[in-house]
Amino acid sequence: MRGSGQGRVPAFKRLVQAVVLGIAALALSAGVAGAVPAFAAQTGQPCASCHVGGFGPQLTPTGRAFKLRGYTLRTTTFNVPLSIAAQASYVRTMKAQPPAPGFNANDNWALDQLNIFFAGGYGSHLGAFIQTTYDGVAKAWHWDNLDLRAVTTTKIGRTPMVLGLSVNNGPTVQDAWNTLPGWGYPYTTSALSPSPAAAPLIGSLAQNTLGATAYAWINSQIYLEGGGYTSPSALFLTRAGVDPYDPGNIDGVAPYGRIAYQKNYGNHNFELGAFAMAANLYPGHVETTGFTDHYTDLGLDGSFQFFAKNKDVFTINGRYTNERQRLDASQLLGLAATNRVRLQDARFDASYYWRNEIGLTVGAFDTWGTRDELLYAGNRTFRPDSSGLLFQIDGTPFGRSSSPFGPRFNLRVGVQYTDYLSFDGSGANYDGLGGKASDNNSVRVFAWVAY
Repeated sequence: MRGSGQGRVPAFKRLVQAVVLGIAALALSAGVAGAVPAFAAQTGQPCASCHVGGFGPQLTPTGRAFKLRGYTLRTTTFNVPLSIAAQASYVRTMKAQPPAPGFNANDNWALDQLNIFFAGGYGSHLGAFIQTTYDGVAKAWHWDNLDLRAVTTTKIGRTPMVLGLSVNNGPTVQDAWNTLPGWGYPYTTSALSPSPAAAPLIGSLAQNTLGATAYAWINSQIYLEGGGYTSPSALFLTRAGVDPYDPGNIDGVAPYGRIAYQKNYGNHNFELGAFAMAANLYPGHVETTGFTDHYTDLGLDGSFQFFAKNKDVFTINGRYTNERQRLDASQLLGLAATNRVRLQDARFDASYYWRNEIGLTVGAFDTWGTRDELLYAGNRTFRPDSSGLLFQIDGTPFGRSSSPFGPRFNLRVGVQYTDYLSFDGSGANYDGLGGKASDNNSVRVFAWVAY
């Protein structure tokens, strides 16, 4: 089928970019005027009020409400709306890997990320979360998560409602639950750790798209959201430090929808939801064929949290994504053998935090799909199948109270272990050269500092 039927929508791109510039200008001007503090100082609350384990990004119900209300809650009149964070780690894999430039084949120490945040609320209606990141492995800066919000509150009868608009640079970055790809487990990783090649599109569009979504948060229980995403120009993305060719550029607008139901029962909280996205993509930015690849992602998610009186916290998160691909363009370009492909992905994690400070998290993932000799030519079975387990132990000593370095300082240290049961198609000889999935197992010791 030729193209997408949507055509180009440059007016939508101009509208989204104008909204970005407008809200960003207001947010930045607020910072200069002294009215936009950083989140922790702005709310006057310890990190554990909004984050499970006393460190982001996993949110509590209080943290979700803060985000959905546009980052506007405040208890102080002025705080500097800037923060900085850094992640450093040591990574060892079971078997040596092709080394990244400037690194060894194994046993690497690295500054994984250095982040600078502009984060705060402006009055009762505007808020911003703007992140730029230095990638210590690629040794380059790039724009990272962007979430600009405009919100208002109203009532339908006696039912309170928050109405909001988010302008962001990746589907699910604006989401308030830690079940979707934008903020899902694992919450910290290293580019030096091996990872499978295949993943649903909805989790692969962060930083290389720009979109606007409108949402309603009804009675702090029902969440409804809808909007669309488009691709900025290749020149813009290159200047922003992002590869514009991976996975490609969207033809027209890619619609996105989200629904969730959350309920609190005393110290218990649960959420059930669904999400959907459809996109017509020119692979590798190649538009000369006149054809696109069409992706439809449908998914379900859920979470459960229990906050014990002794400050212990239990959480469970899960997600399932079913992606259908019609690869007309890729087939013409010789990138896919067939034009009908299906990819499925399931994720689950459970954690226990003792006194909301020392945590153990166990996760499991499974990705599987249709065999294709060209699309997955890099492995012996020509399949995307990968599965495994993830373990993490971490400690956050200052999440519930101020540190010796002041109330803005926070620290998390931890150990991760990834155990692959299958990798890029198989558990044994996946690459046709005798490679085992377990060769990619990795141990990572990390420190994550925020101020």
